[in-house]
Amino acid sequence: MMPLEGRSETILAVSVLIMVISLVTVCCRCFVRWRILRAFGWDDALMVVAMVLDIFLTVCAIGGSLEGVGRHLKEFSSPAELRRAMLWWWLGQCIYIWASGVAKVSTALALLRLSVQKVQRIILWTVVGASTCISLVFWFFMLLQCHPVSEFWERKGTGKCLNTDMLIDMAYLYSTICAVCDFVLGLLPLVLVSQLQIGTRTKVALGATLSLGCLASTAVIIRIPCLKNYKDMDFLYSTFTIDIWSFIEVGLGITAGSLVTLRPLFRKALDDTPGRGAQKSRGSILLSSLTEQCRTGPDPEDAGRYLHPEATRTITTVITAFRRELNASPLTPTFGLDWRNGRAVGIKRSIHVTEEQV
Repeated sequence: MMPLEGRSETILAVSVLIMVISLVTVCCRCFVRWRILRAFGWDDALMVVAMVLDIFLTVCAIGGSLEGVGRHLKEFSSPAELRRAMLWWWLGQCIYIWASGVAKVSTALALLRLSVQKVQRIILWTVVGASTCISLVFWFFMLLQCHPVSEFWERKGTGKCLNTDMLIDMAYLYSTICAVCDFVLGLLPLVLVSQLQIGTRTKVALGATLSLGCLASTAVIIRIPCLKNYKDMDFLYSTFTIDIWSFIEVGLGITAGSLVTLRPLFRKALDDTPGRGAQKSRGSILLSSLTEQCRTGPDPEDAGRYLHPEATRTITTVITAFRRELNASPLTPTFGLDWRNGRAVGIKRSIHVTEEQV
């Protein structure tokens, strides 16, 4: 174990900070989807998987920084120290590929809840396919670039590794496809939100939150010029920038994908604020109480208690029903409507009373 200082210390600090922020947002997402909305879906499960992978990635970053990732080659006192540092770096890169890919797939599946046009769904499924394929290809490339696999970190000279130029070319292809996918996941929500029947302020807030995925794409673009450092002989020191922006990319992808689901949590917090809940209750009627009255009708004894026997009363109840065309529940369903079975019921009751008070 080497002293924790310089770039090694930065790697540890950044990776832990990004992971903690992502973990908080994912935990809040699970609470909203599981406890408040009771609509935990595949996109939520995949985001949990991405978070678990991000935790493993952070463990690799911590272990690597303690073993010398981010240090100059000349600072290692023995080949064993260098092998341990290279092993942590290799494990971290393999985990990073899947953490980033799973987060993209989860975000795309979540956006499918909002998409209603066929072209939008085709675009999102294309993102899912492209992210999965390029992640799988690059992961196999990282895994099998040396034969045996351990030759990557042991460097005994008894095995064989692919030319580094091939690794760099593959890294450029992977980063380009990831950047395009992140931009699509960041810009497409602006189109989806503009078509929703919600207030302007809500559209702006929701669109801005969904478009945070563009920041993940920015992290990928910033990392691209640094990929040439894979060829540097001082490998662990030169790839410092690649490591940092990889942590940031995964963290931003997970955080942006989870923030969009937290609106019901903020609404619940506001409703639980003292004074706000009472004010809201005075101006609203529960749908359940209204439907109960529609089923049972007025109590004859109560009516006779206040109205003259010859008074006339006219009660009109209008019940309308409509079906929702989307197959999946929205990200933030409107409370009071049953979206789970695709139907919603609106009840309007008008009462006209002509009476002679006693």
